[in-house]
Amino acid sequence: MGRKYMIFRAELTEDEGEDHRLLAHTGAYTDILAEYFDSSNEPIPTPGYRLLEFHCADGSGSSTHYRTGDWEVVRVEEYPTAISTHEFEAIVVGYCKYVPVQSPLIAMPKAQVSIDSFGDESVYQEFVKSDAVKDCTPV
Repeated sequence: MGRKYMIFRAELTEDEGEDHRLLAHTGAYTDILAEYFDSSNEPIPTPGYRLLEFHCADGSGSSTHYRTGDWEVVRVEEYPTAISTHEFEAIVVGYCKYVPVQSPLIAMPKAQVSIDSFGDESVYQEFVKSDAVKDCTPV
């Protein structure tokens, strides 16, 4: 299946890990752990899949590292949309249980930027000469 709206939430009966359920942009507590659009042709997550956690190690506010997270999918429900012309073809809900694991922080790979990202070689060359290049690798 193509475009999917993915929602990961704590199991309704899950009390464990409630201190780790902060909604990123508000800091409020929530049962929703993550949500995003998925346009890949990858299969939907299955029980045992773990969410990734993203961390900022340099104080910039941007994610610099990630690790395998403490929330594990225990069941998945998929709801195809009634009209396939919508932004997505299915809504997928992954219900998670808090199962802490020890996993190392892994540095995020540097972004790769090419002229195709700009469409104009002069703008691309300006970018290559700019300070922004320190955070990505021109190809």
